[in-house]
Amino acid sequence: MARTAIKALVILSALGLGACQNADRFADGTMGGGPGGPGTVVDPLAGGANDPTSTAYFQQTIGDRVLFPVDQSSLTGEARNTLTQQAQWMQRNPEYAATVEGHADEQGTREYNLALGARRANSVQEYLISQGVAGSRLRTVSYGKERPIEVCSTEACYSRNRRSVTVLNASGGAGF
Repeated sequence: MARTAIKALVILSALGLGACQNADRFADGTMGGGPGGPGTVVDPLAGGANDPTSTAYFQQTIGDRVLFPVDQSSLTGEARNTLTQQAQWMQRNPEYAATVEGHADEQGTREYNLALGARRANSVQEYLISQGVAGSRLRTVSYGKERPIEVCSTEACYSRNRRSVTVLNASGGAGF
């Protein structure tokens, strides 16, 4: 019995340590979420907000997110401006691929918001491709209303959650 308990403890410890490998796995990009994802190896001290090839520069100067109107996945003029700059940055930095995350506010069902998040992520992906970013460097994921950056029930909060975030991944230029 004690031997089984020790084995279980060892397994749980290994799982727990494995879960800690990516402390920023749920980041929205505002606190240096930067390159990430399974298997990514990037020097976290390289570059900074003043280095135009760094993820910090991308997040803080270019902008890693665009916002959407209620129940919409169409891009606003402001979103297109940000995405044009993202595309230009990605063309100058081919060592990065990106995951485009689609998000929704808390209104509506889980299923509806997952579908809306997917449409938002696809709109961003299609625009980046139209601006010259290779489709092989982009993938999309929808989180629907599951990863809010603001938790409240006011329009000001809802509007910040209706977004798409471009999360950079070091790819060596090979995509995913």
